[in-house]
Amino acid sequence: MTAPVRVLVCDDQALIRAGFATIIDAQPDLEVVGECGDGRAAVELAGRLHPDVVVMDVRMPVLDGIEATRLLAGAGVASPVKVLVVTTFNLDEYVYEALRAGASGFLLKDAPPAQLLHGIRTVAAGAALLAPEVTRQLVGRYAARIRPQESGPNDTPLTPRELEVLRLIADGRSNSEIAAALVISHETVKTYVSRILTKLDLRDRVQAVVYAYRRGLVA
Repeated sequence: MTAPVRVLVCDDQALIRAGFATIIDAQPDLEVVGECGDGRAAVELAGRLHPDVVVMDVRMPVLDGIEATRLLAGAGVASPVKVLVVTTFNLDEYVYEALRAGASGFLLKDAPPAQLLHGIRTVAAGAALLAPEVTRQLVGRYAARIRPQESGPNDTPLTPRELEVLRLIADGRSNSEIAAALVISHETVKTYVSRILTKLDLRDRVQAVVYAYRRGLVA
């Protein structure tokens, strides 16, 4: 049998931590290996327990979830941990900053338990949990804030076709929508996405969206 996904739960509200832990531990393929109430403790526990996924709150004492995420999954981290941000703040600047810090996705705390479990499994599998419609809202709202300060389109190693695909990813298009827009197969789109992530040394589509906007590749 496959070993269960090891989960660390970090939230400063004890009732929410207990609720998450109960929901997660009830699943045969998931296991809560630790709980904590602030970002500093999350970083320390992750170093000792080596979880597969950290479920991370945003606003917490001692060290907030954004900085904790950056320490666990940000650029330059030798052994990054997958972080799923669970927040009460819908598409606000905290969510955007958490994604920039290295989070693999986010959910709202009022999401049903099934979505939390799906989110943990999705992130653990190496995929990003950021629905296309959410991507559109997120980048649309913060496009003015995330305009590039340095490099531009000419600094990217991507081919013209790969740039097309990246721009569509940044527009929140799914693989099926990209395939339809470019009149190519779904498998071809998956190949392009894989190449883009590899060339740009990005972990997932969330990072690709942030990269595109930071580099001014989308209007």
